[in-house]
Order: sequence, then C-alpha cells, then structure tokens
Amino acid sequence: MLPVIALVGRPNVGKSTLFNRLTRTRDAIVADFAGLTRDRHYGTARLGQRQFIVVDTGGLEDSAEGAIFEKMAGQTQQAIAEADLVLFLVDVRAGLAGQDQEIARYLRRVGKRTLLVANKAEGMKDAAQLAEFYELGLGDVHAVSAAHGQGVRDLLELAAELLPAPQEPLQPDAPDGEEPDAPIRIAVAGRPNAGKSTLINAWLGEDRLVTFDMPGTTRDAIRVPFTRDGKRYELIDTAGLRRKGKVFQAIEKFSVVKTLQAIEGAQVVVLVIDATEGVTDQDAHIAGYILESGRAVVVAINKWDALDRYQREQLERSIELRLAFMRFAAVKHISALKRQGLGPLWRSMDAAYAAAMRKMPTSKLTRLLQEAVQYQAPRKSGTRRPKPRYAHQGGQNPPIIVIHGNSLDQLSQSYLRFLETWFRKAFKLEGTPLRIELRTTENPYAD
Repeated sequence: MLPVIALVGRPNVGKSTLFNRLTRTRDAIVADFAGLTRDRHYGTARLGQRQFIVVDTGGLEDSAEGAIFEKMAGQTQQAIAEADLVLFLVDVRAGLAGQDQEIARYLRRVGKRTLLVANKAEGMKDAAQLAEFYELGLGDVHAVSAAHGQGVRDLLELAAELLPAPQEPLQPDAPDGEEPDAPIRIAVAGRPNAGKSTLINAWLGEDRLVTFDMPGTTRDAIRVPFTRDGKRYELIDTAGLRRKGKVFQAIEKFSVVKTLQAIEGAQVVVLVIDATEGVTDQDAHIAGYILESGRAVVVAINKWDALDRYQREQLERSIELRLAFMRFAAVKHISALKRQGLGPLWRSMDAAYAAAMRKMPTSKLTRLLQEAVQYQAPRKSGTRRPKPRYAHQGGQNPPIIVIHGNSLDQLSQSYLRFLETWFRKAFKLEGTPLRIELRTTENPYAD
C-alpha cells in the first residue's frame, strides 16, 4: 500500500494548486474562489523512485454555515483519518485566522502527524510574517509557493522522511502511457441534480461523494477506483451539464470542460436522467455529445420509483422520441437512493464495454458484407451501381468498419443504416456507436 498525504486547510489557501503541483497534473480545478473543492480528490505524486497518494480536500468551514459545508467537512475528516501525513496549509498573505486555530485544535486532538505549510510565501522564506503561525502549536512552519513551485520539492522530501516505506516496489511505466491491466473507465454524466453522485455512492456502499439537494454540488471530475467481481474500474463523477445560456459563473465553465474531458477519456458513459423531470432537450444534447465522442453508453433512468404507471408510460414514449438516435443503448430503470436496479445496470455497462472493444475478423466482416449485398443490393445512382467488395475492422472504442469497393460515395444513408443494423445484429454490438467508413477504389481509366 502506498503512503497517503492529505491536504487540509480553510478555503482558498491553495490546496488544489499544491495538489496539481505535487501530482504534476491539472486534475483539480483552480480559481480565485472560496469553497471550490467539495469532494475528496485523489492523485499520485512521485519523488525519485518513491510514490505517494495525495488527497485534495474541501476547505474546512464552520458547519453552522449550512448543511453542504457540514458534508464537506465530513469528507475532509475522512481524508484525515485515511492519511499517514497531513499537510495543513495556511495563507501567509492573509495571516492567521480563527479557522486556522480551530483546524489546528482538531489535528492535535486526532493526533495525526502534521506538517504546517505556509503557502503563497513567494520570497518570504525567512520573513517575519511566518512567526505568528507558530501559535498553532504544530512545530516548524514550512514556507512554499504552490503556484510558483518554490519550496515544494523540499516539502515533499521532508514528507517522504516522515512517511512509512511503501510495501510494494514502484511498477515501471507501461508503454504508450497505458497501465498493464488498466481499469475500465466509467463516467457518470447528466444534468445537475439527476443523482450522479448518489449513484456512485450506492455502488461504493459509502458516502464517498458529497450529495446534496442542490444543483451544482459536484464541480470537478472525481475519479474513484473500484473493484467488482474481480474486475477493476475507475468511476468518474462529473459536474452536471446545463444549457450554455445558463452557465454564467467561470467556475461552472471550468466544470463543463472537465466533464466533457471525462466523457472523451472514458470507455463507458452512464447517462443519468431524472425520471421526475423527463427527457429534456439538455439530456438529448448530452447524449448527442456522447455519441459524437464515440463512447459506449448506458441510459440510467433514476428516481423511477417516484413515478406512477401513467407517468412511466409517458416517459417511455419520451425516451423513444427524444433519444431515437441512441436506440443501440440499453435503458435501465433505477433508484440510486434505494439501491434498486443496480445489478442490471452493471451487466449492461459490462456488455457495452465488451461491444466497444469487440474484435471483428476480416473474413467474417467480408462474408457478412457479401450476404447483406445479396439480401438487398444498393440502388443504382445514374448508370452506376455501388459495389461493396470487402470489409475490415478499422478501430475499437468505438468499433469502426472500413468497407472497400467501387462508387461507394453513391451509397444512400438508408443503405448505410441497413448495413449498420446488419453488422450490429451479427456481432451483438449493444451499447456502443458503430462507425462505417467507405474507401472507394478509383477508376484508372476515368480520364
């Protein structure tokens, strides 16, 4: 097991900036806005041949500020309990605050090994402003600038001395940036307040993510490793996507970018739809983006238990009408809060992933193509009839079938849909888009 470092402190002291610096990523959203991080965000830091897990946390606010701040504090306390070492960040330029005193008292009470880190200390390593932080009673004050990288390596070297040695050696990097036996990446996407975080918590069996009856609770793309039936997964909770005209805050714009990146980087996307609100235009827009990205998809109708029989029938018709372009996707009815329907949803997700990664032999593809042409030949275009000759696989996730022949640019869209249906049925490609590319042989005597 790798040692764990938790970053804690009051809001806007630079925890996410330091997290990105230590992990050498941009995984955590950073902006001059207090209370941006709400969930526990995990990443990996390296120092030579040593490796650490770093946990970014939300700012520890007074629970009296509201119920959502109480839940954020619970996430931070859980991160402290998991950690082998806590980096307690304070803001040198803002000075010592009452919240810093409260956090210091909590850390002393739990008895967790702690390093006091004075952030935003550009050029202030020996400045007098650091002296007041000794009042916190947590030992030496270590001045750093997470934004500029000053003092960060010294801090990490000191942390490495205090952490237990890893029980497993660091694994060498796999070629092309892929881990050996890499987990299946599953992104959960949808509109705000559809129940995405609740669904992931139901899978995990714990309150791993902050859930609250308020749109926009999740702001970042949170990745959670998970193992089920011997298979490794990486669950990605995303921020809810609203219509472009309703996205005003810069924070939300960052969240939208993170969500779209998570969808593109996933192998399976679970599109969560709120049954009580029906299938909206925005749900259709999100589904369209998933389709354009070529990701395998499963549609999860959440809060299904809240509908009566008539409402369910109306919703089924709405799905058929508004999501007609995603008929290949399985539609599952669930209740994330009551943990209903999760088993069939998992089976559909595994089936969608298997379909997206399906290998299609050239011989079988060519035989199926010839059978399809014999069953229904393409129509003539003028004096010429398109002649598909052979096919092969051009890629996976999504599956791509490349068809070669003569005058294929004259094939109609209806005939391409016929071929798609033909191949889908033969290879059981449920839950994944299928792309057909045409390669027309040029006539050497055209001129």
